[in-house]
Amino acid sequence: MTRIDVERSHNLGREVAREKAEQLAERLAREFDVRYRWSGDTLEFKRSGADGRIEVGEDRVRVELKLGLLLSAMGGSIKRQIEEALDKNLKA
Repeated sequence: MTRIDVERSHNLGREVAREKAEQLAERLAREFDVRYRWSGDTLEFKRSGADGRIEVGEDRVRVELKLGLLLSAMGGSIKRQIEEALDKNLKA
C-alpha cells in the first residue's frame, strides 16, 4: 500500500477552499467513479483501490491518499497530479 500526503497553504479562506475541494470531488466522481462525503471540514473520498481525505483549513489544505496494490505503481504520477491540481486551484 502506498500513502501520499500533500499539504499546501492558501489565502482563499475556508469557504472558498471548500468550494474548490467540492468542485474537485465532483470531477473525480464523474471521471473515476469516486464516492465522497463531507465530515465537518474534511472531504472523505473512496473508490476501488484508493481512499483518502482532503482537510480544508482557513489557510491550509492537506490531502491524504492511500493507494491499494494495483494503483501503487502509479503513486508518483498520482502525487504529481495532486500537487499540480492544488497549486493551480489554490491561487487567489
